[in-house]
Amino acid sequence: MSDAAQPTAAEVRAAAEAVKTALDRHLAAVERRSGEEDPAVYDAFNELAAAAEAYDELLYDRYDEVTPFEIPGEDTLPPYTGPEEPSALSVLIRRDYAVAEPQRLMAQARRVEAADEDAPGAGASGTVHGALGLLFGEFEPDEIASRHKEFGLEEGDSTLWVTAADESAEPGEWLEAPFEEVDPERVVCRFDVSAVFDEEFDDGDEEEEEEEDEGEGEDGEADLADLDEDLDTDLDRDLDEDGEPARLEADR
Repeated sequence: MSDAAQPTAAEVRAAAEAVKTALDRHLAAVERRSGEEDPAVYDAFNELAAAAEAYDELLYDRYDEVTPFEIPGEDTLPPYTGPEEPSALSVLIRRDYAVAEPQRLMAQARRVEAADEDAPGAGASGTVHGALGLLFGEFEPDEIASRHKEFGLEEGDSTLWVTAADESAEPGEWLEAPFEEVDPERVVCRFDVSAVFDEEFDDGDEEEEEEEDEGEGEDGEADLADLDEDLDTDLDRDLDEDGEPARLEADR
């Protein structure tokens, strides 16, 4: 950062005083709170967090130093204000995947396509997006999550939100825009999974995986033959007694 853009010592001092003031206000709000979810405490908390973040940034820009405080991110949920005894709920799930092995993905889709007379038009399995449509239409999302490697997918971040409602929505009411009207104050709980939460990595396992990756692909025809055999076995697990693919119980 250029000298002209750096904050002055007076600005850093003023930011420190703002933190002290916000700290006093937060303590006073806590001492006077009327309940566990007092909005005055929530507001004071946000003011303190904003003041501490501003001070931390100015301190770093001016002196190249940081504070020991961890500032909450913007994704922190506000206090719950929904019904105490919800009569309905919505479960919002997002799971991210990377298409790590397109050939494995399309090979799985080809087997579904070949065994299912009601599958989309021939050739849908020849593209990644067509193969995804076939597989997600054939298998439940939870099954794909548990068997993602078999489908050539690699897991990314995932999150699950449980939101409370006063009453169940009418059939088809929110289908056109299912994720637009999520009220953070009605989130009962949420569960996040992400690689950013991993604090330790097993270097030994990573090295073994790299060695395995180097060994693969030396004999392309042999690899494809092994893949076909594995996929045949996988598909057999999903056939019903008549030899047809097991269908989903619910209409999609």
